[in-house]
This record gives sequence, structure tokens and C-alpha cells, in this order.
Amino acid sequence: MPNRTNYDVSSVEREREEYRKQERTRSVVTSISSSLALVALVVVTLHFSPGWPRVKESFFSAEYFAQAWPQVVEGLWLNIRVLGVALVGVAILGMSLALVRMTTSAVMFPLRVLARFYTTIMRGIPMIVVLYLIGFGIPGLKLFGRIDKAVLGTIAVVMSYSAYIAEVLRAGFEDVHPSQRASARSLGLTTGQTMWYVIIPQGIRKIAPALMNDFISMQKDVGLISTLGAVDAVRAAQIVVAKTYNFTPYVVASILFILMSVPFILLNDWYSERLRKREQTGGMV
Repeated sequence: MPNRTNYDVSSVEREREEYRKQERTRSVVTSISSSLALVALVVVTLHFSPGWPRVKESFFSAEYFAQAWPQVVEGLWLNIRVLGVALVGVAILGMSLALVRMTTSAVMFPLRVLARFYTTIMRGIPMIVVLYLIGFGIPGLKLFGRIDKAVLGTIAVVMSYSAYIAEVLRAGFEDVHPSQRASARSLGLTTGQTMWYVIIPQGIRKIAPALMNDFISMQKDVGLISTLGAVDAVRAAQIVVAKTYNFTPYVVASILFILMSVPFILLNDWYSERLRKREQTGGMV
């Protein structure tokens, strides 16, 4: 017999496919219609609001937008640099804290207590307070001379977010089934090799969406370094506002932060959906 690789589709399957196609089309049309209706409602509401002309001039002025754009963009580069350094610092300190908290060695007991105390305290202090404590407390000691405000802000971001990341990492590592550790040890891997080659890769894949959300949150919170006087995007916007008495520069800063965050938000959504589908189909994650 000839080897047949293609099979005729039955009439029932064709009907089902046609039905699914119609449902997809109906869903797309409904989504577009509801979105347009919502946009129209917002536009009409704003148009007929008595104070809309004043708000439009104060927050959405094209003249002040163009005036503030170069200065706010220049300040954004400081946010990007702080974010890059803070990301490395948070990854190193957060991973170290998570691994210390997972150790069972009696020798590591003092460090485990210290790590637990650190993560508990730092997660309970608001970010703005940490910035004030580091930004004004360290210079007050007069031990290191003059320190750039951006450096102090970076230290504060690392100290605050490393506590959150450490707990996320620890939860992911501990979620790996104990049989994985036992299997690795039975193959002759040491404790360190088991952690590095077996536990950490599986744990990271499980908590990747949570880590990405923390990273997106950190992107926004680096703007708080402006409270220390560092001229970042937010501070640059404040300077322009103080000169013009117009709030459009804040909108400029908001748009820039959104543009910086959207790619990572979309990446996080895509990976979360991919992870969900793999788990539903029973595939390897």
C-alpha cells in the first residue's frame, strides 16, 4: 500500500473549523466595537467637562511638551544607568540572601538569622524611607567624603529590592520537587552542583514571571532617586515645571517610563502564557 501522509478532512471537522473561524471573527469584531465605544465615551466625557480646556492646557500642551522633551530624555539616561547597575546588584545580593536562607549547615546559622532579619526589615520599610535613610544618613556620617546622589540612590534601590527578590528566589527553589535533589545526589552530584545545575535552573523558570514583574516595578521606582536631588527624568521634569508653571513635563516623563516598561510587560505576558500552555499540555517547563 502507498504510504499516505495526508488525510481527507471529514465534513464534521470542516463544520467545526468553520464554526471556530466564525467565533474568532465574532470575538474580534466584538472586541474592536467595545474598545471604540469606550474610547468614544471617554472622548465625549472629556469634551463636555467644564474644566477640560484648562486641564488640557496644563497637562497636554504641545508647546511645553516640545520644550521639556530634550531635558527629560537626558535625565532618563541617568535612570537607565541606575537601573542597569541596580539590576546587577539586586541579582547578586538577592541570590546570595536566598541561598543563605536555604542552607541547613550549623556553621551558617548566624548568617541565616541575619539574612532573615534583613529580608523581614527591608520588606517592611517603604522605598522612599530607605532612600532618605541611605541618601542623607550615609553622607551624615562623613566617612567617605562627597558621594554622588545617584550612587546613594542606587544603593537604596539595591538594598530594598534585593529583599523582595531573595524571597521570590527562595520560594522558587523550594518549590522544586525534593525528588529532583535526591536524584541529583544519587548520580554523584555534590550539594553545590545539585543547587547550581538542577535546583536553580528549574526554580528560575518557575518564578520568571514574578521576577519580571519585580523588574518592571524597579524600573518605575528608580525615578524616586529624584527625591535625593539626582537630576533624572522626574527631577528634570520638576525643574521645567518650576520654570513654566505647567505640568506637561510630568506627562513627558510618564510617557518615557511607559515606553521603557512596555517591552518587558509584553515579554512577561508572552512568557507567562507560554508557561501556562506548557504546564497544561504536560510538557517540560
